[in-house]
Amino acid sequence: MPAERVLQTSDLERLSLGGRQFEFIHTPGHALHHQAIVDVEHSGIFTGDTFGLSYREMDTAKGAFIVPPTPPTQFDPEQLVQSIDRVASYAPEYVYLMHYGRVSDVPRLAQDLKHQVREFACIALEHAGAADRTSAIGGALRELWRALARRHGCDLTDAQFDHMLGKDLDLNVQGLIAWLERRKKG
Repeated sequence: MPAERVLQTSDLERLSLGGRQFEFIHTPGHALHHQAIVDVEHSGIFTGDTFGLSYREMDTAKGAFIVPPTPPTQFDPEQLVQSIDRVASYAPEYVYLMHYGRVSDVPRLAQDLKHQVREFACIALEHAGAADRTSAIGGALRELWRALARRHGCDLTDAQFDHMLGKDLDLNVQGLIAWLERRKKG
């Protein structure tokens, strides 16, 4: 991409585009450089990966089911929880996710995400010393997601569930292991 087409922004910087105001907010946790874009006039935030991912196939009468992304190499649970709170503090009507689409009921989804991020960190710490921590962490995350999805009313079979979330599970496990390694280094 030509350099003149790239705009470098900072936290709380505003940009007018097509007569609309957009505000950039720094939202680390998923990645250190990450920013979300607030559509000031239309009560929406484009969150990239900070506010999780939500597969439409897992929606139920209770609404969207959401999961946090914790891929390598910069996942930090405390920063991610703070960034989720920051997005929610704008009280948006909608959040536009990188994966997959627009979601509403933002306060509930924020609580769901923060709960999962904290549980992920606990699971990683619990299995940090396991002989095969990849399998141990992966198995525990899979069971957590399945239990949460069932509680949400999602009726996917185990095979459908594994097909849909398998790659996300693998990436999340890698991110948690990278986080554990950074914690060891200090």
